[in-house]
Amino acid sequence: MDLKQIFKTRNPIIGVVHLQPLPTSPLWGGDLQAIISRAEREATALASGGVDGIIVENFFDAPFVKDQVDPAVVSAMTLLVQKIMNLVSLPIGINVLRNDGQSAMAIASCVEAQFIRVNVLTGVMATDQGLIEGIAHQLLRYRRELGSDVKIFADVLVKHARPLGSPNLTTAVQETIERGLADGVILSGWATGSPPSLEDLELASAAAVGTPVFIGSGANWENISTLMQAADGVIVSSSLKRHGKIDQPIDPIRVSQFVEATRRTVSNKGKDYQNREAETRNSPSPINTI
Repeated sequence: MDLKQIFKTRNPIIGVVHLQPLPTSPLWGGDLQAIISRAEREATALASGGVDGIIVENFFDAPFVKDQVDPAVVSAMTLLVQKIMNLVSLPIGINVLRNDGQSAMAIASCVEAQFIRVNVLTGVMATDQGLIEGIAHQLLRYRRELGSDVKIFADVLVKHARPLGSPNLTTAVQETIERGLADGVILSGWATGSPPSLEDLELASAAAVGTPVFIGSGANWENISTLMQAADGVIVSSSLKRHGKIDQPIDPIRVSQFVEATRRTVSNKGKDYQNREAETRNSPSPINTI
């Protein structure tokens, strides 16, 4: 998959709109218009700050169901995503927590969003919702039935979960791509706000062999210069919020700071690559003494 075709860049910064509690969730407050207004403000703040894409997720619906969400959630998210798409011209993605990839695919296909995020595409993970099994079999067939080209970005060894057994990270990445047919893979730390290690990102990038690898959590303007050395893109949320607090709204100043730091890193990374290429071309050929 060519990220530039979707995001107009090969190193996209994807901001997250965390929706307030939706209908049927335990903390639903009964005012959908207030949720729409906040989501519109946050999407606008992300777009004006310079991100390359936005992912919308029902983050505050916790505690989550582990598979299929209530139809009211699907209806509300469809409406909310459509409202956001009417405001900003950025590529939009959808994540229906905890692992309702089919609802995300349905919403994305109907509103013509570009991608979805799936927490457990392959394997089995022990979570606070119980055991969650991979849904690649159903999801890929459903995408085909819909005649959809929505891309699937899949977490590998997703945060807030533990795998059954002790899978090797390299194998997990390879199976997510080769057997789960993910269009991109996401690597996170152990929890929301926790970054993956540079070593794990390097292992994932080597195993992905050209399939995009995204940083899925914990990125901020202080560590992004390190993390982006081994990643193709970043999904960012907590560090863009006021005071860095997960329950606060998006802070436009923090968005701009993060975008500037990330683009500076990507630019330097590109220059380093060009310099290495030039050194290789200009190095003298070995002399054949035979």
